[in-house]
Amino acid sequence: MKAIVQEQYGGPETLVLKDVTEPVPGPDDVLVRVQAASLNAYDWHAMRGDPRMARLSMGLARPRARIRGRDIAGRVEAVGSDVRDIRAGDAVFGDLGDANGAFAEYACVPRTQVASMPANLTPEQAAALPLAGITALMGLCDVGRVEPGQRLLVNGASGGVGTLAVQLGKALGATVTAVCSTRNVDLVRSLGADEVIDYRRDDFADGARRHDVVLDLVGNRSLTDLRRALTPTGTLVLSGGGVYGGGSLVGPVWLIARGRLLAPLIRQRVVTLTTTPSGRHLDTLRAHVEAGRLTPVVDRTYPLHEVPDAIRYVEGEHARAKVVITI
Repeated sequence: MKAIVQEQYGGPETLVLKDVTEPVPGPDDVLVRVQAASLNAYDWHAMRGDPRMARLSMGLARPRARIRGRDIAGRVEAVGSDVRDIRAGDAVFGDLGDANGAFAEYACVPRTQVASMPANLTPEQAAALPLAGITALMGLCDVGRVEPGQRLLVNGASGGVGTLAVQLGKALGATVTAVCSTRNVDLVRSLGADEVIDYRRDDFADGARRHDVVLDLVGNRSLTDLRRALTPTGTLVLSGGGVYGGGSLVGPVWLIARGRLLAPLIRQRVVTLTTTPSGRHLDTLRAHVEAGRLTPVVDRTYPLHEVPDAIRYVEGEHARAKVVITI
């Protein structure tokens, strides 16, 4: 099969289209004929081994996972001997997690990390959901504990996670303030945001507006700034994101570490967001999509052989929403 393979850390030039052996599903796995995959900030972090501290888990000298990509949508080709509730031919979407392998014609994924594809989405739209959707869902529900009537601020509202977080925030009954750049104001407003702050013109952290929950998806502001946007007992949810800035040792981990140290000393909740692939969360996302409360936004699509160009766009040009690979 064809796949995008990486043998060493580096830029998009290290990604090469090659013929590789088709994966074989284990007893609890599902083999998927991939129709679409999507890009996440995770992919360029993994490609470059950035921040360098992350190589302790990804592989010190070279990537352990040779085939890039996490998010998939496609048709089940075969299932393992212990999989009973999915059959060949079923349409599914899922997150391969740190094992990677999505930028290929076939991908193997544990049954617990896939779910039935939403009936009203194309494979391209469905592929845009898994990691970004799970991140938004866990950030707002599991960690942020957003409740109806609360004021929610999403910093990085025009990105893959942000566009979904804005919609999920509205679905949860929150009043949503979205922070984005000038060119994305209309997009974010169309997703249901009650207020949109253009960060080129206004500062959401000037203390004039306070929010019950702040979901930070960018990591470019200090803890002091972010806390200034909170009520005295509000919740700050820290996640990663951003664009490539030349490499670093710890990246956003430093901000997250400082947040963990500060959390026990203040009344405000400062919590970090760690996502894990979950069929349960995928089922929840599907329910929101099929009920009309959530729609993935796709910025651009690229064919499999143009994955290097797609990653250049995502890591350096502030892509809106999601970029999808068609296979």
